[in-house]
Amino acid sequence: MVRFNPKARLDRSRVRDAGRGSGGGLGGGSGMRLPIPGGIGGKGGIGGIILVIALVILTQCTGVDLLGGGGSSSNRTSGDIKRLTYDSCETGADAEDSHDCARVAIENTLTSFWDSQSPKGWRPIEGLYTFSGQVDTGCGQATSAVGPFYCPADESIYLDTTFFDEVLEKELGGPDGEFVEFYVLAHEYGHHISNVIGDMRKVTTQETGPDSPGVRLELQADCFAGMWARAAPTIEDENGEVIILEVTEEDLKQGLEAAAAVGDDYIQDKTQGQVNEEAWTHGSSAQRQYWFTQGYEADSMDDCATFDIDSVRVPR
Repeated sequence: MVRFNPKARLDRSRVRDAGRGSGGGLGGGSGMRLPIPGGIGGKGGIGGIILVIALVILTQCTGVDLLGGGGSSSNRTSGDIKRLTYDSCETGADAEDSHDCARVAIENTLTSFWDSQSPKGWRPIEGLYTFSGQVDTGCGQATSAVGPFYCPADESIYLDTTFFDEVLEKELGGPDGEFVEFYVLAHEYGHHISNVIGDMRKVTTQETGPDSPGVRLELQADCFAGMWARAAPTIEDENGEVIILEVTEEDLKQGLEAAAAVGDDYIQDKTQGQVNEEAWTHGSSAQRQYWFTQGYEADSMDDCATFDIDSVRVPR
């Protein structure tokens, strides 16, 4: 289990809660809530792949608002019932005691890590927004059916807090553990880095398959997540205190298991009983685990340049 430094100070300025919306799953909220491929209106989404609205693939590449709503960054919620509060998240001790505060700490380490890497055009995410039910974003309105995603239009990450228990664990049989969410956040932040450096704009077609641009984008995000995971115990707050004391082998195992649980082939087999690699939009379980590991072992961002190599398939 990730251990946080009680002396570390947390910056909660970018982590906000958009409320508990009244929206349900896509198309009425009954049945399996598979995550839409890559989020909405943009390229980032941890989960999914297949089946649920094939048109999303093209929408992701163009930035067109698929689900309607046209939400602006100032109108994040629909039908608020209650909100989480991050006001009490001040130190690493708070992160030890509260998973919500741990989320703040992880965002802090991600922002600090990528600031230290100084990618061309670097800027932090505009915000990390938690929600459940539904939320308005710069990419349109999203429901809990979408799962966690990155919206390039407002450069923010949206995290449905029910996703991990209700979808990843119960519906997809994925792992249960704190680091699962941390891997997801690192993956979505990786999409922001792809956006910043311009690689996200290379996904311009509806092409699918294990070497398609969309898969390369997802695997790059996994690789960037691996880079962060290795550096995590060395990342400091503004006062020079490390924020995370330890990332254990068990934590990394959870991350790899989560990567496998959102592989195209795994979800296809679980939902259809067969695998069609030509329909892949996010990469196989093996690809996702391989590129997370590549990032963990990387010397620089160049080792995650998935758009600059002939193939992103797992070497045999």
